[in-house]
Amino acid sequence: MSQFSNYGRNVAAALVLLVSSLGQASVMAQTPAPAKAQAIQKSKVVFQVSDGESRKWELALNNVKNVIKDLGKDNVEVEIVAYGPGIDMFKFETPVASRIDEVIKMGAHVVICENTMRAQKISKSDMLDNLDYVEAGVSQLIRRQQQGYAYIRP
Repeated sequence: MSQFSNYGRNVAAALVLLVSSLGQASVMAQTPAPAKAQAIQKSKVVFQVSDGESRKWELALNNVKNVIKDLGKDNVEVEIVAYGPGIDMFKFETPVASRIDEVIKMGAHVVICENTMRAQKISKSDMLDNLDYVEAGVSQLIRRQQQGYAYIRP
């Protein structure tokens, strides 16, 4: 065999190796890196209840229940802020008392505006159990939005 044909074989072998290594590099470049495990961020939502209409109360309670069921109790913080005529929803004689108790047991937190209570001459003894109170309901909504809560007004 001539030296030229050995040279040709060596060049051909080198080209085969080069092409095959380029193919592997191309496959490796196209294969996505495994995704890093991301910490699941807890969702936060605040619901405004300021209407005196029972159909709005039902809608708010449906929304709260659906959010907790859909996202999961451990994955969402739900707060209901009531002020104005909406606080009637949380009085002892409310027709939705059992539903309120249900969403509280599911993990919802209910906050009542004390400014409204004073204006309407309502005391905490007139209200359902398991409620919390803030000085101003609207200010609570502002604070929650600043803390990253989604705002819903049914």
